[in-house]
Amino acid sequence: VRNLVRNYENPRLTLADYAYLLRVQPLELWCAGELFKSPSLEWKRLFEQSGEARKAGSGWLFETRNRKAQDLRLRIRIERDAFVRMTPYWKRLGFPFEDLVPSLGTAIGSSSDRPAALAELIGIIVNDGLRMPTVRLEELRFGSGTPYHTVLEPEPAPGLRVMEGAVARAVREVLTGVVEKGTARRLAGAFANPNGTPITAGGKTGSGDNRFQTVSRGGQIVSSRVLNRTATFVFYIGDRYFGVITAFVPGQQAEEYEFTSALPVAILRLLGPSISARFSTPRLQPQIVG
Repeated sequence: VRNLVRNYENPRLTLADYAYLLRVQPLELWCAGELFKSPSLEWKRLFEQSGEARKAGSGWLFETRNRKAQDLRLRIRIERDAFVRMTPYWKRLGFPFEDLVPSLGTAIGSSSDRPAALAELIGIIVNDGLRMPTVRLEELRFGSGTPYHTVLEPEPAPGLRVMEGAVARAVREVLTGVVEKGTARRLAGAFANPNGTPITAGGKTGSGDNRFQTVSRGGQIVSSRVLNRTATFVFYIGDRYFGVITAFVPGQQAEEYEFTSALPVAILRLLGPSISARFSTPRLQPQIVG
């Protein structure tokens, strides 16, 4: 212990030096020291006191020989800031989480949406960019056939415009193409009005054979473990119906199944006659706010 004290109590050693000797990140070492002295220290106070420690931990970045490392960290920071600015716009369209993960997966549309969030998004598209509140119960009846007969109905809530109508219509055209000549072709012609007129339908398919893979230095897959298997079809039918159908097999048992997004598409086609029959009733027009 005396030797350690004599060797490392040198006042010329900086926080970065001690972090190097202990093989930890400087800020991690500083935080550990502060929390050891004050275990009840709150995060806000800890952050306020960390100015010098943050400078010490990142000082090496500002040396000219570390230009590549500077650029890398700047790109990471810019990417994070970009996704932070994008998040409020996504949440207006039904994104259910507080933060967007800054990743390639999110950039190409794989953002871990819940089925309900996808349904809300397609509902916005169907309603020409209006976000309508979700109503689970249309009516409650009590004491039918008695003097105390009571009927409770929710008051109609206005819709909030979150997308330009022209954008919503353009998206619907693309989704229609998926049904007419894309991966959901088997749904074409599945819906019709009572007079036989075809009802336009659209949607987007998605399949997931989700695995945890180990890759060698040469890029070859060394091992592969199944996590789950999914197949989803998010759809709209005419100007009134929309939703999501998802097939999901969790865990190792997913290895025993083989299916794609054709499965939920086939299920929706089976429901075609029942859905078509409901188009005989008029549609209520939503109120608009904003």
